[in-house]
Amino acid sequence: MVTILACLPVMFALAAPVEATALTPAAFLRIPVEAVLGAAVLLVLPSRARRTAATGIGVVLGLLAIVKLFDLGFFAVLARPFSPVYDWTFFAAAAEFLDETAGRAGTVAAVAAVALLAVGVVVLMTRSVLRLVRVAARHRGRASGVIAVSGAVWVVCAVSGTQIVPGVPVAGVAYDRLLHVEADLYDDEAFAAEAAADAFRDTPGEDLLTALRGKDVVFVFVESYGRDAIENPEYAPHVGAVLTDGERRLREAGFSARSGFLTSPTAGGGSWLAHATLLSGLWIDNQQRYATLVAGDRLTLNGAFRRAGWRTVGVMPGVTRAWPEGEFYGYDRVYAARDLGYRGPGFSWGTIPDQYTLAAFERFERAGPASRDGAVAESRTGGAEPGAAAAGRGSGKDGSRGEGRRPPVMAEIPLVSSHAPWVPIPELIDWGDVGDGSVFRRMAGTGPTAEEVWGDFGRVRVQYRRAVEYSLRALFSYVERYGDDDLVLVFLGDHQPAPLITGIGASRDVPITIVTRDRAVLDRISGWGWHEGVRPGADAPVWPMDAFRDRFLTAFGPQPVPS
Repeated sequence: MVTILACLPVMFALAAPVEATALTPAAFLRIPVEAVLGAAVLLVLPSRARRTAATGIGVVLGLLAIVKLFDLGFFAVLARPFSPVYDWTFFAAAAEFLDETAGRAGTVAAVAAVALLAVGVVVLMTRSVLRLVRVAARHRGRASGVIAVSGAVWVVCAVSGTQIVPGVPVAGVAYDRLLHVEADLYDDEAFAAEAAADAFRDTPGEDLLTALRGKDVVFVFVESYGRDAIENPEYAPHVGAVLTDGERRLREAGFSARSGFLTSPTAGGGSWLAHATLLSGLWIDNQQRYATLVAGDRLTLNGAFRRAGWRTVGVMPGVTRAWPEGEFYGYDRVYAARDLGYRGPGFSWGTIPDQYTLAAFERFERAGPASRDGAVAESRTGGAEPGAAAAGRGSGKDGSRGEGRRPPVMAEIPLVSSHAPWVPIPELIDWGDVGDGSVFRRMAGTGPTAEEVWGDFGRVRVQYRRAVEYSLRALFSYVERYGDDDLVLVFLGDHQPAPLITGIGASRDVPITIVTRDRAVLDRISGWGWHEGVRPGADAPVWPMDAFRDRFLTAFGPQPVPS
């Protein structure tokens, strides 16, 4: 019995699938070629060398098992396997998330548990391999026969492609997991080649975004607003009702909209990867690419607007520490959480309610036509007083609205109220009551706690839906209240939520919508084939998210200058 139990961790390391839903007994009905070859080699080694080799193999298999456990966790949360090359930064993000939701004690306990589990897995795996090797050495004749038969069966199954479980060949190979690591190691070369091509790098400012001169262009990312929110039967009726009501109200206020889909480079988390992909026009699906991007000089959408004469701002309620990336993106001003003047309670990870974020942006950047007297580049990472901005820049090709008036604003605003854990969820209030956010204090203690919600996965999904509904309502209400002829709003999801919400195998598509009163703006994108309204249909066009930058710059300006 002990010997049989010793086989289990070894089989897990060599044969376990990387998705929890596929983790069934039938999934282990396979023969890993590494087990056959390793057993054959160990059996012919002298006793002392055999023990040393078995210990080394045990450690390697223990590390492989840890990677498999990370794979299971990453697929459950981010819908992809773990990368040992560049995913270590996610552990810091996970610890921060736990700090915000479970408290410091919970975070320390979780980190300690993970460390103990890692050590325990390596020790258990090593002892298991040593046990199996001792048993095989004592029964060398029978062990040799099992190895020979297993090898022959593996060859036959490999040639015939035999599968007992669909998609899981009996002739297993654990080495393919290492091939992913090799591909990650060479990804920087592939990314450098992609980044070298930039059709708009040398386009002068007077030739950029000419069809949007004088417009305030606001890009809003709605956290976790994915395709499932508008198509999954569990969410679509409720979220769809919000979209239908929002579209009606916008139409009554004179606005029109067009919508499509973009495929995000991430799912479940890693919002900054999606933001970087949309704004840079490059596929940023891992932290290594992100770090390389922000260390370079790629022209982002923000930078293009700035080059063309817009004042560029980032309103970042989720930024709670120094954020040097703001300079790379080309912001004249970054409003981090501490710069927004919020005096209300925290709402878990999404500390500042979306309605307050939008109200603060309106107050600091769009309210009133008077010119401003601050320096454009006073602060790119915070520090200037809210409302400090650029002096008027004249009129015409530089994009401003005319002498004595403020320049147009281009803003990026991530809305974070729909970020997990989706408790508590703020309520929409009258815009005149928002003030400094103190009014939200009465909401912080209402509703279920995170512990109550996350004890019931069905309840988690309800809270996700309600959080997305709140974010969308706040956005529609903002446009209805503050929208004018000069506003062009682009809002989209950053990524789909975790597979817990969507189920396994969901797409990475997110809705994207452009809202404006100016029909000429929508005429510029008539060739895109996007659907009318704020809810794209199932057959709406789907683009990779990195295609948006070039299509947007092309639609609203002259053709790019060839590199």
